[in-house]
Amino acid sequence: MSLSRRAVIEEGVAPMLSALAFFFVMTSYYIMRPVRDQLSGALGSISLPLFYGAVFVVMLLLTPVFGLLVARFPRRRLLGWSYSFFILCLLAFVPAFMAQERIGARVLGVVFFVWVSVFNLFVVSLFWSFMADIFSSGHARKVFSLIALGGMAGAIFGPLVTRLLVQRIGVAPLLLVSALALLLALLLLLRLSARHDQRPGNHAEEIIGGSLWAGLREVWSRPFLRSMALLMLFGDGIGTLGYALIADYAKAHVIGTLARTEFYNNLDLATNLLGAALQLTLTPWLLIRRGAGWALVLAALVNVALLAGVAWRGAGRLELLGVGVPVLALMLVITRGFAYGMTKPAIDALYTRVSREARYKGKNFVETTIWRFGDLLVTTGVSGLHLLGLGVSGLALLGTGISSLATVVARRAGWSPDLAPDETLQSDRGAPPV
Repeated sequence: MSLSRRAVIEEGVAPMLSALAFFFVMTSYYIMRPVRDQLSGALGSISLPLFYGAVFVVMLLLTPVFGLLVARFPRRRLLGWSYSFFILCLLAFVPAFMAQERIGARVLGVVFFVWVSVFNLFVVSLFWSFMADIFSSGHARKVFSLIALGGMAGAIFGPLVTRLLVQRIGVAPLLLVSALALLLALLLLLRLSARHDQRPGNHAEEIIGGSLWAGLREVWSRPFLRSMALLMLFGDGIGTLGYALIADYAKAHVIGTLARTEFYNNLDLATNLLGAALQLTLTPWLLIRRGAGWALVLAALVNVALLAGVAWRGAGRLELLGVGVPVLALMLVITRGFAYGMTKPAIDALYTRVSREARYKGKNFVETTIWRFGDLLVTTGVSGLHLLGLGVSGLALLGTGISSLATVVARRAGWSPDLAPDETLQSDRGAPPV
């Protein structure tokens, strides 16, 4: 086989392996999500500041730890240790959820919320840092929608598995299924890393280096990362606002652990079906033909329109195909669907155009510590505004203003002056994609 043909085949294999690995990552994550969310649904939005406050403190403590690991250990070892740790943790949580009634939803909720957030740092965010490391910017725009679609398939498959099994085996054993999916993802990522490192000129066992707090320094010094931090705060404000309102709805209208788990599972399923539809149609067209910046702007404009509609209509129900659907649930599904199906692939494509240190440390600081600070800020604000008598329409009007600001920031981020040209920087990456 000629070298050129072999290169073409390998260039096609890497995205497929990546998509399959992300399928299993998101299957694992979306099995544990309704297990987590039923705890907040048991307590309502009043519990969320406690949950997110604990998460934010832990994120601040773990930021230098993650910086230390990235600075001192090669990528393959970092992937292996991180994923293995979380597989063992999932197994350890099984007996805790079997004793949920005795432990209490509040105590178990704080612990599991914190753990899932740490999972996001070391598993989901690390996955995309790895993807941005092995694909060039030009290749990323072509394949990141495919990889994200693999994850979206997992995000649909996970809720389907949960829906099939939760009434048969209960909540706690679902974590065993989640652990198995994460193990399969790890095996695929290690294989992908080995294939990439074997190619001449690639990073192989190269250590990124740098300081423990480089993520914070990168965000402070780079216009692109500052825009990403603001976009994360604004976007998280919209998502967390919807999540808090749904938590109140679930507390009032959905009774019982199994019923709440199934309710949140159905929300995830609808969200991910929308995200998959976007990744099959509009998102790849925008990324390839117009660039990632336009995808960011369009998703922000959709949020403006949705929140303005909720502010006008309120929190009633809509008749869709003869079924009454809560307006708040519809808003949450569409905003999340665009976030996962359009905003996230666009953001990850833009990260291929920054340095490796910014790609790992800056990106993870934005997507964990900044994200969780936004969670704490928004949930505390929602609780305070509830006490002042502000209802759903008033909160949605406030969210409309936040989304309008997000549109401006998205425009700045997509055309930030410190982004590299939309092709691979050979001095930084050293080789074409695997």
